[in-house]
Amino acid sequence: MTDTTSNLRRKINSAGDLQSVVRTMKAVAASSIGQYEKSVRALIDYYHTVELGLGACFRQNGSAPLIAEPKNKKKAAGMTGAIVFGSDQGLVGQFNDVVADYAVKALTNLDASPIVWAVGERVQARLIDAGLTPIKVFGVPNSVKAITPIIGDILMESDILQNQDDVMELHLFYNRPTSGAVYAPVSQKLLPLDEHWRRTLAERPWPTKSLPEVMCAGTTTVKALVREYLFVSLFRACAESLVSENASRLAAMQRADKNIDELLENLKGSFHRLRQSGIDEELFDVISGFEALSKDSARTETASFDLIRRSRKF
Repeated sequence: MTDTTSNLRRKINSAGDLQSVVRTMKAVAASSIGQYEKSVRALIDYYHTVELGLGACFRQNGSAPLIAEPKNKKKAAGMTGAIVFGSDQGLVGQFNDVVADYAVKALTNLDASPIVWAVGERVQARLIDAGLTPIKVFGVPNSVKAITPIIGDILMESDILQNQDDVMELHLFYNRPTSGAVYAPVSQKLLPLDEHWRRTLAERPWPTKSLPEVMCAGTTTVKALVREYLFVSLFRACAESLVSENASRLAAMQRADKNIDELLENLKGSFHRLRQSGIDEELFDVISGFEALSKDSARTETASFDLIRRSRKF
């Protein structure tokens, strides 16, 4: 009896401690979602400025190519680079599986084997299982300030291959937060720049009456603005992936919190029933003992009365 109630009490205490950890993780995930969403909103004005600059360059340069043609076209033909954003930590459900499967499905349709960079050890493992081994893995940033250095490293890696004429296309795969579900996998083709997008920017009217003039012969400015466009696109993708990751973790922690509540309710119910059963048994023992003593006392009194009556007859 004592051991059983002690075990139940120990399980209740353990479940309570686990629930405290889960609720702390819920609070951390909710706070992280807020800061990453704020960083995404902060990029809107800067991205708009970059687009205005690119539009001015496109209008001045017309249909001239932005980047010189590769020296070895045959070698570079069909080469594709891909950046896949995932997570380093668990408790995110199918977060890494979803984005990895989406990237694998899109990249397997290519003629040549793609060059893949992974952001997150867990998505790296999922890509390796699917037959796509990343050439390098980057750690997932744990704050908004840590995003910029990682994006700089990714751009440096891609620039090295671009200078070697090894990569002609650059694709981006990540999970984007949605209103209905927690997130959904999306892709974005970063390079080469979409021709329709270029024409749209070139036709966009300038917001003021003073038209800009592109300096440095256009090409240098365009390359600088394209690099800023890549930086903003990668930063936004990383931030949205982190929002999705923490939203998935928050949903998982909410389910865990609900399950722990149900477990605690069952454990407490079992504990109270077992404790009440022990109390009832003790009461029954007391009552039975009392009744037994009462019967013995009644028999003793009856025997005493009989002896008194018999003595009086004599």
